Amino acid sequence: MTAETEKETENLRELITRAHVVLWDFDGPICRLFAGHKAERVAGELVEWLEGRGLHGLLTDDERKSLDPHIVLRAVDRRRPGSDLVAELEERLTQEEMRATASAMPTAYADPLIRTWRAAGSRLAIATNNSPRVARAYLASRGLVTCFAPHVYGRTQDLHRLKPDPHCLNRALSAMGAAPDAALMIGDSPTDFDAAREARVPFLGYARNERKAKLLRAGGAAHVVDSLEPLLRILRG
Repeated sequence: MTAETEKETENLRELITRAHVVLWDFDGPICRLFAGHKAERVAGELVEWLEGRGLHGLLTDDERKSLDPHIVLRAVDRRRPGSDLVAELEERLTQEEMRATASAMPTAYADPLIRTWRAAGSRLAIATNNSPRVARAYLASRGLVTCFAPHVYGRTQDLHRLKPDPHCLNRALSAMGAAPDAALMIGDSPTDFDAAREARVPFLGYARNERKAKLLRAGGAAHVVDSLEPLLRILRG
């Protein structure tokens, strides 16, 4: 083991042992929600649905081409906040996310890590921009609901509260009576890092490829892993 690897392992061990509460982003660290039911197609269908209602002008060219359903949803919410249109669009996205759970791909080592962390006495919560109904449905399919219940916090009708706003993290901390510095957030995007920083919660980035790792590091994340296996090894050790 090199000195650098040893230092990284020590940093990980410190993050893990200090965390009495672990806040998980959902799509990424726990599973690839859109592994089979592609997010790009979902975004395209939301755009088509808007255009079919003569609402083409609600989106900029960049937003239409973003291939990210959350970008489409947030753009419409900025221009029609609190409207029935936004509520219907959000429900359409939730239904697509629900369909995606059938072909979601579990992140390697996530299931045993979740069970081991819970068994070790830490409390776990979900803090996600996806629908909480979707996160619960996926967790139920993997037999993991009891590891998190009732602490699943996700998208609400207040779309301006999506990460990078720390709203879902603060809801979790408040409900669990946890101090920010006794928690740890595991996320795979710069918005997860921003939300954790705003909530004053230590952050661990999970990056399934080098592109994700670069984005996290460029966004300010100091600790990034490309596998959950070292965390499991530390916990079991």
